[in-house]
Parts: sequence; structure tokens; C-alpha cells
Amino acid sequence: MAKPIKVKLVRSPIGRPEKHRKILKALGLTKLHKEVTLYATPQIVGAVKKVNHLVEVSEA
Repeated sequence: MAKPIKVKLVRSPIGRPEKHRKILKALGLTKLHKEVTLYATPQIVGAVKKVNHLVEVSEA
């Protein structure tokens, strides 16, 4: 089973490409400093890598 990770939005998506904003919305990150707990599946890890400059990741 995949281990849980915490993903927190620390930078604003304003002025970023539409693709990055859609990825953040799919991850459940809609507001600044919002934190969600997700399981580290290959799909989630890939999405987080695409927006790693906007988020902060830690182990749950």
C-alpha cells in the first residue's frame, strides 16, 4: 500500500500556466496554505512533481 503524504500549497497559482492550475485543483489544493493528505501513488507523485515549485511535501 502507498504511504500517505501531506501536500501544502505555499505559492500562488496566479500567473502560472493553465495546466499547473488544473493539476492543483485535481490534487484538492484550492487556497493558499491549504494542506491535503494523499497516498503516494505513481499518479499523485507525478502530479506533485509537475507543480513542486508551488507546493511543499512532507510525510504524514
